[in-house]
Amino acid sequence: MSFFPKSIKSIKVKRKLSFFILISISAILIIGYAVLEKHIYFKSAALFLFILAVVQVFVLQFFLKNQLKNEVIKENLRLRIEELKSSLEASDKIADHKSIYLSNMSYEVRTPLNTVLGMLNMLKQTELDNDQKAQVEIAEYSSMHLLQLVNMVTENAKVDAGELELNLLTMDLKSDLSRLFKVFEYQAWEKGLEFEYKFLYEEKDKFLVLGDSARIQQVLINLINNAIKFTNAGKISIIVDQTVSIDDDQIVTFYIKDTGIGMKQEEVKTIFKDSKKTYNSSMMRDYRGGGIGLSICYQLVKSMGGELKLESKENEGSTFYFSLQLKKTLNIKTQEEAFNPILLDKFNVLVAEDNRMNQKVIKFLLERQGAQCTFAKNGLEAVDLYKILDFDMIFMDIYMPDMDGYEATKFIKDTEKYNIKNTPIIAVSASAFEEDITKAKLAGIDDFLAKPIEVVKLKELLIKHSKSRTSV
Repeated sequence: MSFFPKSIKSIKVKRKLSFFILISISAILIIGYAVLEKHIYFKSAALFLFILAVVQVFVLQFFLKNQLKNEVIKENLRLRIEELKSSLEASDKIADHKSIYLSNMSYEVRTPLNTVLGMLNMLKQTELDNDQKAQVEIAEYSSMHLLQLVNMVTENAKVDAGELELNLLTMDLKSDLSRLFKVFEYQAWEKGLEFEYKFLYEEKDKFLVLGDSARIQQVLINLINNAIKFTNAGKISIIVDQTVSIDDDQIVTFYIKDTGIGMKQEEVKTIFKDSKKTYNSSMMRDYRGGGIGLSICYQLVKSMGGELKLESKENEGSTFYFSLQLKKTLNIKTQEEAFNPILLDKFNVLVAEDNRMNQKVIKFLLERQGAQCTFAKNGLEAVDLYKILDFDMIFMDIYMPDMDGYEATKFIKDTEKYNIKNTPIIAVSASAFEEDITKAKLAGIDDFLAKPIEVVKLKELLIKHSKSRTSV
C-alpha cells in the first residue's frame, strides 16, 4: 500500500527538477541577451550566473540524495521480496510434508481398522449370548469412534475451507443414535458416572428425517467424549428433542449436559474460535486431549445449517446444544434379514488385495451378498487372472507391491477381453483423499470404495454394476 505514495512523490520531484532546469536555461539566455544588448553590466550578469550556479548545485544535490534514497529503498524492497518468496516456498514445503504425513497416518490407521471392523462383523454373525453381543457392539462402536476421529483430523482442511459436502440419508434418530449412546454409557459407568439419554417426540408426529448421520454422530461423539472426560463425579445427560416441526421440516435439538469442571465466562466466549487455547497446561495434563475438536464441531454444525452453543459455569458443569432443521421423509427403513444376499445369479468377482486379513474381510462381505471371490495378491496376478478367467466385477486395491492398482487397471483395459466385456473396476483403498479419488477416475476406474468398507456402500456398488439389479 505504501509503494504508490512514494512513486507519486518521486514523479513530482522529477517534474519540479525539469521545471527548474527549464527556468535556469531561460534565465541564462535572458542574461546573455541582456549583456549583448548592454541592458545590464557584465559584472552584474556574472553575479547572477554565480548565484544561479550555486542554486543549481544545491538543487542537484537534493535530487541526487533523493535518487540515492529511492535506490536504497528499492534494493531493500527487492531483498524483502526475495525473503518473502523463500519463506513462502518453505511454508509450502512444510504444508506438503504435513499433507503427506496426514495421508500416511490416515492410511496406516484405516487399514487395520478395516480388519478390526470386518472381524467384528463376522463375529456378530455367530451364536453369541447377550453379554457377548454387548461386548462386540461396544468394540464395534469404539472402532467406529476411532474412525470418526481419523476422519475429523483428515477433513479439518475441508471444514476450515468450507468445502465440506453433506451426505443426506434417511435417518431414524432414535434407532441410529441409541446404539451410539450405549457405547458412552459403558464408558461413563466405568468412570463411576450416571449416564442417561432421552428422545422427546410425539408418537403421532414421529417422522424419519433426511440428514448427514455421519456428521451428526461425529459432533455428538466429540461432545459426549469431552463431557465424560471433564466430569469426575455426577451425571451426563443427552436429550434429543424432536417435538418442534415446521411444515415439511423437523427441528431437532441436541443437548449434552454434564456436571463437570465447567468454564469461566471468558473461556466460553473463545471456546469455538480456538479450542486449543482454552485450557491451561495443568488442565491439559489432568484431562488428556483438552477439548480438542470443539472448533471443528462448531464448523460441522454450521455446515449443516445450525449453530453450536455453550452454557457453562465453573465447577458446576456445561451444556452444549445445537438445533438442525431436517427434512421429514416417509421412507421406511426395513429390517435387514440376517442372510439376504442381493446377488441372486452367479456373480464372479476378482479381488486384488495384498493384505491377507483384508482378504478375509472382503471375502466375508462379498460372499454374504452372493458373490464368488477369486484373489490376486498384486496387480500382476490380477492382470494374469483376468486374461484366463471370466469375472463380472473387479475390486482393485490401489497400493500393492510389484504392480499397483492404477497400472493393473491400465493393462486390463488394454486387453481384448475388456473391450468386449467392459468389466466394472472398483478401486479399494484406505487412502480415500480427494486426489486419490480423482486419480482413480483419471485411470479409468469406475468407482471408489474406501476402507473400512461400509456394507451399505458395498451393496450400492454391487447393485449398480451387477447384471442382476435386485433391490435391497
